[in-house]
Amino acid sequence: MQQKITLQIQGMTCQACASRIEKVLNKKPFIQQASVNFASEQAQVHFDDSEHAVQDILQLIENAGFSGRLQSAQVPPLVETRTPSWRLGLLLLINIPFMLGMIGMMLGQYHWMLPPWWQCVLATIVQFGLALPFYKSAWGSLKGRLANMDVLVSLGTLSIYFYSLFMLLANTHDHTHEGLPHVYFEASVMVLGFVSLGKFLEERTKKHSLNSLGLLVKLTPPQVSVQRDGQWQTVPLDQVKIGDMLRVKQGERIAADGVVQSGTGWSDESHLTGEFKPEMKKAGSRVLAGAMLSEGSLIYQAQQLGSQTLLGDMMNALAEAQGTKAPIARFADNVAAVFVPTVVIIALLTFMLTYWIKQDWVTGLMHSVAVLVIACPCALGLATPAAIMAGMGNAVKRGIWFKDAAAMEEAARVNVVVLDKTGTLTEGKPHIAAIWIAQKCGYSEADFYRLAASVEQHATHPLAKAIVQQAQQKGLELRHADHIQTELGAGVQADVEGIGTVKVGKADYCHVSLPPLADPIWRLASIVAVAVNDQPIGAFAITDPLKADSIEGIKRLQAQQIDVYMMSGDQQSAVRYIADQLGIQNAYGNLSPRDKASKIEQLQAQGKVVAMVGDGINDALALARANVSFAMKNGADVAEHTASATLMQHSVNQMVDGLLLAQATLKNIKQNLFFAFVYNVLGIPIAAFGLLNPIIAGAAMALSSVSVLMNALRLKKLKLDHERSE
Repeated sequence: MQQKITLQIQGMTCQACASRIEKVLNKKPFIQQASVNFASEQAQVHFDDSEHAVQDILQLIENAGFSGRLQSAQVPPLVETRTPSWRLGLLLLINIPFMLGMIGMMLGQYHWMLPPWWQCVLATIVQFGLALPFYKSAWGSLKGRLANMDVLVSLGTLSIYFYSLFMLLANTHDHTHEGLPHVYFEASVMVLGFVSLGKFLEERTKKHSLNSLGLLVKLTPPQVSVQRDGQWQTVPLDQVKIGDMLRVKQGERIAADGVVQSGTGWSDESHLTGEFKPEMKKAGSRVLAGAMLSEGSLIYQAQQLGSQTLLGDMMNALAEAQGTKAPIARFADNVAAVFVPTVVIIALLTFMLTYWIKQDWVTGLMHSVAVLVIACPCALGLATPAAIMAGMGNAVKRGIWFKDAAAMEEAARVNVVVLDKTGTLTEGKPHIAAIWIAQKCGYSEADFYRLAASVEQHATHPLAKAIVQQAQQKGLELRHADHIQTELGAGVQADVEGIGTVKVGKADYCHVSLPPLADPIWRLASIVAVAVNDQPIGAFAITDPLKADSIEGIKRLQAQQIDVYMMSGDQQSAVRYIADQLGIQNAYGNLSPRDKASKIEQLQAQGKVVAMVGDGINDALALARANVSFAMKNGADVAEHTASATLMQHSVNQMVDGLLLAQATLKNIKQNLFFAFVYNVLGIPIAAFGLLNPIIAGAAMALSSVSVLMNALRLKKLKLDHERSE
């Protein structure tokens, strides 16, 4: 049986590390697929289950020079802001006198410089004390037959250090005009300082600013007021049990999903739905973990806690999605896998050519070290996952859950959107506008409702619910029905006690042919027919109002030059009527689930990238066939599981937000990749020609990763088209 696990990886310093772990894992026959995300520091592994499989995977990671631990499915812990370590603080402190010496040298104030032996002492402390993590990482990667960025930094700084030490001990006549020997201890110390600072800033940004999970964790209160033995007590959240009675006051957050027992208040659930509109809560209302009670006071019973809440589900979905890779990242992965060895070769060639041309091996050494230091695959490795993490965080904040990075990338390329009608463009709260009962069928209006509802109570379609609700409002007792058979896109039939076989569904499914009816509603409404033992007995005309934002959503799609299609199983006249209200030119009715999928295939054959939006069982086949698909949360389970993304608001407008966010994310990825490639394409030759000393190269290398992360962070505050005009 195939299983999937998520591992937290420690020890990765650049994309080359992630590529190496992937390569090691994917070589094993019991592993179907392994994907390692450098930005989130996670590995997602699909493997054949066996007694030792998980331990075997962890051992493979350890053999490659890294460590991994299994990440549980529980809500992830809060990521605290990392403070600088003592090692980094001391390293930066030692850098100060070297910086002052460099400034003094540029100003001609050579007395600002430390004496050579003092430089040697401080550089030795740095090189063989504070720089040990670099060597440990480099050695571990080499043992795993990998060369990561720490190999480059170690090679470069050790070369400078030992050259300077040789010049100092040899006491040669090669001195500056101030009588000082040519030593470059400041270069090794300052390169290590800049690189270490860059690593700290990179990790801080990745774990605190870039990842949205920490902000979601903060939405649950650490302590809650719970009723125990008739008394209200304040206890930690982890001590709350399902069934406990909890109290929340104005300005506090709700700790669990549950049902209000008493009190009234206004709850802001925008963290889940993206809809910034408080909802009134009273006895019987459902409340959600993380919601802010903006007014009032409530006592509610906890029904789901932690990862079982909707907030916990969202956090786990986001964590899993952010750990996946977009297809566009594969190119960067392939480059990073051979990047470090290539840079080492370039550095050696730089040394040999410079020495051959200038007959100065010291100059050759400095040029080659600059090449080693400037070349860092970190920016390349962060380009895609950083943008994906920021983009998905913004999407979740708006109530849009992408299942993985590939879905988000594909959504950015969509140029055709296919929409279902009922529950997607309409409210999904239909009501019966008219009924027709065949003459001489022998059934009264009450019997007609009772028969239809007795069968429709076993269906999930919104039209079926409308019939059942109307029968219940009339106080009708429904009959027992068994041998339920559902034909997708057509209707339901069942054996009703004392009656026979009753079919309820589309007119042709029930062999019902409506006579000419004067009321125009029959041409505009959805028709649900009823037949008993294949004899037509009547039909319902059911209308469903448009959602308030459907027109705005269609206009936004059209403004983006995205073609819009409506495909429905409803009669063509009803579909055309809704399409005319929305300004949709391409509208098709009387379609079975297979017909919808077939039309999507026809669009794809024309080179179109198709997005499908739906919420019912009937939509599952079309959702699976589309390039990317959006389902409504709490719609049919099969639709939600099939779709590439879930919408919390049941809104076409929210789907448009998802497409625009995906477009912005893909654009950001391309910007990051361009910057990362240009940085190395330009930086390495500049360093090779001696136009960049190792210290500046170290600072530039550190800034490259941070700049990519900062560009990705712009996605977290991105405003969409309709928001800019507000």
